[in-house]
Amino acid sequence: MSKNIVVIPGDGIGTEITTVAQEILAIAAKKAGLNLNFSVVAAGGAALDLVGEPLPAATVAAAKAADAVLLGAVGGPKWDAVEPKLRPEQAILGLRKALGLYANLRPIRVFDTLVDYSPLKPEKIKGVDILIVRELNGGIYYGEKGQEGDRAWDVENYSVPEVQRIVRIACEAAKLRRGKVTSVDKANVLFTSRLWRKTAGEVAAEFDGITLDHMYVDNCAMQMVLAPQNFDVIVTGNLFGDILSDEAAVLTGSIGMLPSASLGDGTGLYEPIHGSAPDIAGQGIANPVGTILSAAMLLRHSLAADGAAATIEKAVEDVLVEGYRCADLYKAGMTKVSTEEMGKLIAAKI
Repeated sequence: MSKNIVVIPGDGIGTEITTVAQEILAIAAKKAGLNLNFSVVAAGGAALDLVGEPLPAATVAAAKAADAVLLGAVGGPKWDAVEPKLRPEQAILGLRKALGLYANLRPIRVFDTLVDYSPLKPEKIKGVDILIVRELNGGIYYGEKGQEGDRAWDVENYSVPEVQRIVRIACEAAKLRRGKVTSVDKANVLFTSRLWRKTAGEVAAEFDGITLDHMYVDNCAMQMVLAPQNFDVIVTGNLFGDILSDEAAVLTGSIGMLPSASLGDGTGLYEPIHGSAPDIAGQGIANPVGTILSAAMLLRHSLAADGAAATIEKAVEDVLVEGYRCADLYKAGMTKVSTEEMGKLIAAKI
């Protein structure tokens, strides 16, 4: 069976981490009897430099025609001065819109061997396994926005169908986990959150065995630090999900470890949650694990290859247990390895 995968390296460390992840993806897929055809296209700052726009039509067309998209990272100070509509980050927003991606899945799992890297005490962080389900295609990021003189505005807007579909995805995910969904909002202040809370309750009631609780976003941010072990699946809107998932990333000790999947009506998009890190680009020290685990999510969600995904995840854990670390997680007593070396170690395990 042959599948087509589009790779978008993007900017900064994007080329380094996607090269490693692509190799591991190909190895794991082949072992599972899947043949993957890869094509590399440009987006972000790289595309801006190449053709004068961050998301060329050809890139969108390739993504739509593919079975999955693997993305590195986009952006960097080099393009800070360009006008807003041409910023590299517009490529991400544009891809999400073009592909109809409305659900961002961000697993926050703390490996036992990395418990000591967390800023929290080991007894608070051990065993943490959270899935954040962030609504991705609505809310304030996509609402009406503008500026007149010394006044600016960004409009938050959600509809019942938008909330229904994202909460259903959260409930379906919880069925395969521990059965608990925490819906996060600001219903004491925002009308959109009141609609969100009411709709979430109605959807969760459709699912047997699912426990739903509601939490204000400020309390959730606090509880994420005080008692992260209490969370299973968190579902929330675009802005709150953006903030909370980055907060949760710190729990693991390094943002370089965390993957994500963006799913919806079209081709799935997979990327690490970190940025392009231009300050370390080209040095071979970036941690590719977040991108490698994103490739595992690609196998699971877009290619229905759970076994191959699990093989990658087990290989990552085995290499970490053996004490190999990239620069972001290195400490005395460990073995420091480069981006490429980490990839080769994980590939060897597969």
